Amino acid sequence: MKMELTTQRMESRALLVLLVATCLVTCCCSQFLQDHHRKTVRSRTSYAVIFDAGSTGSRVHVFHFNQSLDLIPIGQDLEFLDKVKPGLSAYAKNPEKAAESLIPLLEEAENVVPKRARRRTPLKLGATAGLRLLQGNASELILQAVRDMFKERSSLKLESDESVAMIDGTHEGSYLWVAINYLLSNLKKEYYETVGVVDLGGGSVQMAYAVSEENAKNAPNANDGEDPYITQMYLKDTKYYVYVHSYLGFGKEAARAEILKVTGDSASPCILAGFDGTYTYQDVEYKASAMAGGSSFSKCRNTVLKALKVNATCPHKNCTFGGIWNGGGGPGQKNLYLATSFYYVATETGIADINKPSDKVRIVDFKIAAQLACKTTLEEANSTFPLYRKSNLQYLCLDLVYQNTLLVHGFGLDPWQEVTVVNELKYKEYLIEAAWPLGTAIEAVSALPKFDRLLYFV
Repeated sequence: MKMELTTQRMESRALLVLLVATCLVTCCCSQFLQDHHRKTVRSRTSYAVIFDAGSTGSRVHVFHFNQSLDLIPIGQDLEFLDKVKPGLSAYAKNPEKAAESLIPLLEEAENVVPKRARRRTPLKLGATAGLRLLQGNASELILQAVRDMFKERSSLKLESDESVAMIDGTHEGSYLWVAINYLLSNLKKEYYETVGVVDLGGGSVQMAYAVSEENAKNAPNANDGEDPYITQMYLKDTKYYVYVHSYLGFGKEAARAEILKVTGDSASPCILAGFDGTYTYQDVEYKASAMAGGSSFSKCRNTVLKALKVNATCPHKNCTFGGIWNGGGGPGQKNLYLATSFYYVATETGIADINKPSDKVRIVDFKIAAQLACKTTLEEANSTFPLYRKSNLQYLCLDLVYQNTLLVHGFGLDPWQEVTVVNELKYKEYLIEAAWPLGTAIEAVSALPKFDRLLYFV
């Protein structure tokens, strides 16, 4: 009897040991699989650090993508964004100081990207119209100084010298078109289901919208030295033909100079009564004084039309201004998103709701606001347009007349067309800035091994 009990106890202990061992093995395997899964997931995501060296300031954007090129959160937001002023072009005579101005942004961006991911995180800088307008080799000296600084101080992946370069207007417009349609989930749709974009920066303005293959085939050759009118790209294996043109010298700040050039040393009908001074752009001063009777909507519009050269010879069937082909129009241009200065001017003058990241307005609303602005004096404008930046109040009539005239007489749009002025767009439950660096980031990450080839140019 005792023998049987002893045998049973030994068998029970052996079974218990076996159960414990099995549990330990199972737990270890489970932990191994979880750790392996976490490492796999981490290895299939990528960050991208994109610098936007604009005419009025420099910004850094940090994005985080999964393997399917969907944006994933960085902390509680969908992107990291910071900026400094002035822009790189303000350091035309001191390239090293220009590069140094980016160091705080670089350090912030690197702190966002985990150490393990930095060596494979693409780092890019695109310089826009501000640098394109500099004389001589000043822009290239600044870009080289930035390259040297990045190589010396950054552990991020700088693919080549071309990663720090002037971004031409065609790519700037294309990247913004990609970014906005990506955020609106329009990619892989037919071209006529996408939206068009008009981006009014400080030094240039870009128009971009998708056209039919037939329109693309009939596109005329661009003027000497200009980029082709049609950019071909694949997005999610769908081919798009995108009309893009950049008008250098017609961004908001640059256009003020062009408009004031028309009146020269005389008073301008676009400057509010009560102001007598000068406007400085790219180190050149322009007389900016009000006429005796103050600003005038109709006279200012005539001045703007001269600056835009709307009566220039059109060698094509349809032109915008300055003899530039307009892309032929079509459904890809019917739904337009107006970005950057269009948004800021619209929200600061009450055309759009300043509390909304994007808002629908009619183009004619810019004319209505301009007619009111041109009737006010500089003193009255403080109370009539309390949200408009005080340092820019004297140009209130000019800015509004320019934007309305650009859209209606420059681009030939219907004044009653409804458009969307946009600063940010909702993506999932997040808001993200609608800007060209997102398009650049998508292209950069698309080129990495093991990632979906979401975007590439033909």
